[in-house]
Amino acid sequence: MITKIYKKSSLLVGAALVTFHLSLFTSCSDQLELAPQGEFTADQLTDESIEGLMSSAYQGLEAHFFEDNNAAFAGPITNWVFDVRSDDAYKGGEGVSMEANIHQLEISNISSDNATCLNKWENNYLGIARVHKAMLAIQDAGSVSDKESLLGELKTLRAWYYFDLNRIFKSIPYFTENDDPKTVTNGNLSRDEIYSTIKADLEEAYDVMPETQSQPGRFTKYVAAALLCKVNAQTATWSEVEKWADVVINSGKYELYDNFADMSKLEFNNRKESIMAIQFSTANENIHVNFCNLLNTTRSEGNIFGSGDDFFLASQNLVNAFRTDANGLPYLDGTFNSVRVTSDYQGSVDPRLDFTVGRIGYPFRGYTYTEGWCRDYNTYGEYSGKKGLIDPNSSDMVQGFPWGASGLNFMLIRYADILLLKAEALVEQATGTNAATDEGLVEARNIVNQIRQKAARSIDGNYYPVDLDPAKADYYVGLYPTDWDGNLYWTKDRARMAVRMERRLELAMEGQRWFDLLRWGTAVETVNKYMQEEASLRPYYAGASVTEDELYLPIPISQIENSNGLYK
Repeated sequence: MITKIYKKSSLLVGAALVTFHLSLFTSCSDQLELAPQGEFTADQLTDESIEGLMSSAYQGLEAHFFEDNNAAFAGPITNWVFDVRSDDAYKGGEGVSMEANIHQLEISNISSDNATCLNKWENNYLGIARVHKAMLAIQDAGSVSDKESLLGELKTLRAWYYFDLNRIFKSIPYFTENDDPKTVTNGNLSRDEIYSTIKADLEEAYDVMPETQSQPGRFTKYVAAALLCKVNAQTATWSEVEKWADVVINSGKYELYDNFADMSKLEFNNRKESIMAIQFSTANENIHVNFCNLLNTTRSEGNIFGSGDDFFLASQNLVNAFRTDANGLPYLDGTFNSVRVTSDYQGSVDPRLDFTVGRIGYPFRGYTYTEGWCRDYNTYGEYSGKKGLIDPNSSDMVQGFPWGASGLNFMLIRYADILLLKAEALVEQATGTNAATDEGLVEARNIVNQIRQKAARSIDGNYYPVDLDPAKADYYVGLYPTDWDGNLYWTKDRARMAVRMERRLELAMEGQRWFDLLRWGTAVETVNKYMQEEASLRPYYAGASVTEDELYLPIPISQIENSNGLYK
């Protein structure tokens, strides 16, 4: 039983009034299958047709409106373009002029007509429009069960979009389903007021949403709790971070992967660490694959993943961060970047390096990654991203275009993220100077060590597809010490450095790093130092820098010009 509803909606997206049709879907077997059906009045809306509205709202997370592939790629929900703003990644592709709008983000020279600014703005507000359309229909519907729970799901969806916009743009308009977007100015609420409003929405949603859902990917109360954890981390409200992280942890519904590579396996979609995930699919002629990361597929010599465009490569700085010392620990003193992890590197590394990026001569999903896998080696080097690519021998991987595409979900929030946010909250609230004087610091160390234990048990040569080569690399992951000397070693300052480093290693190239740097207040210092050091490898960084005034993106100029003075 498959339903499709066409409802017409209008939205002031930035400065322009955009008219579009919402494609609303529901299916007993596949939420993404389509079949035309008529238009419904409020009195005719039933549980079945409401499911169509809900599916359409969730589908907005794909950021793939009007089948505009490039708008999804340039303004992605996955936020890979913001990792490019950080010290973690290069734009990639073929030369700096290809997708120049993303190159502008990388060197922090962003024009007001930048396509990423426009596409990101439009994609999120189009998603909000779908949410509001569903909200109004549900509120007006006569015989629909679980209204409050459905509205809680939609509030959580809206909260994500606004959270995303608020940490990206300098000044956004905030409106609800009951407001006329054509009358709301940007900056009608301050950044802090928007965060407070988001939190209130999520707390209301948490109270009415179920603990489980029958359909994979539908939000539960624990998605709302996890998002509350992240929003409160953005505002440094640490007691609330700890509170909501505990709600997720104590639910017993999530656990760390047995092996780090599990996150790139279809069989783990919506399992283990998956809390909030975009549901991708190869059904319906691949229209619901991850178009946001469409071009971020290695060139794969031999056409293993198709003729990928090789955007989004790891930086040398990120690769160097995976170095480990004689105890198997990261270099927290900042010296990790003093030695490059290249072909002649003799030291040990964290195995998560080779689960995250390709290195020449090393396995890449069971094949050997060579210079031929790199589209523009002279400009961007090696280190193609791995996390979004499944085993190429899987029957679910698309052969040909879209390159390397599959039904692999993309996790906006995973369990390791929430664990590390709890550890961070414990560190920031610590009143003692070290683990001998503060139990919170002890617990934070235990959490970090849990994450590191997952990395350590991933050094298994019998795990397929093969991504590690213990014969070539010295993989070594140690745990932070827990004896008395370790308590003295684990000071509040060192614990803070360890948690922040662990977030970088664990969540590398998942669209998290830039936002971490922003909320820590270290983005300017970190990125400027990175650009100066990396310029010897990537000459296009010469003279580049970022200032405090450039941390947030401007409202797209086209939106301002078409707003008739609404946006400033």
